[in-house]
Amino acid sequence: MPRSPRIPPIPLALALAGLIPFAWGALSYLSPGLSAWGLQTFGARFVGPYVQLFYGSVILSFMSGVLWGFATRAPAGRAGICYALSVLPALWAFVMTGGGPTSAGMNLIFGFAGVLLIDAAFSAWGLTPGWWLRLRVAMTALVIACLSVGVIW
Repeated sequence: MPRSPRIPPIPLALALAGLIPFAWGALSYLSPGLSAWGLQTFGARFVGPYVQLFYGSVILSFMSGVLWGFATRAPAGRAGICYALSVLPALWAFVMTGGGPTSAGMNLIFGFAGVLLIDAAFSAWGLTPGWWLRLRVAMTALVIACLSVGVIW
């Protein structure tokens, strides 16, 4: 099996920067002092699980857009299913994150795991860059780890 190309530095840097709100949410959830400082500095929406839930919904919607772009590369016989799969993350975020923080966090975890499955399918179908799945596996694992803080603790 050939090795996939190296993840380009700019997408990698932007993906890592995109983890900041998830990590910040986990850290401010675990540290009362950090949470108090964040609350005073940024406001209630930007600490603990609340920043993770709002940002996670935004990112699932963003991933729908990315997947839609990949769907444009699908051959005619597969395009319909690719477009349908591409809208699922945004619909999931819209429908499944309205409950309390624990259920919404759990549903985001399921949503990100589901996006990874769609990423794997699109990669297997040759619609993504060769490095895409390696980036998505790493980012999904980190996002799920951060979201798990608000769900478990």
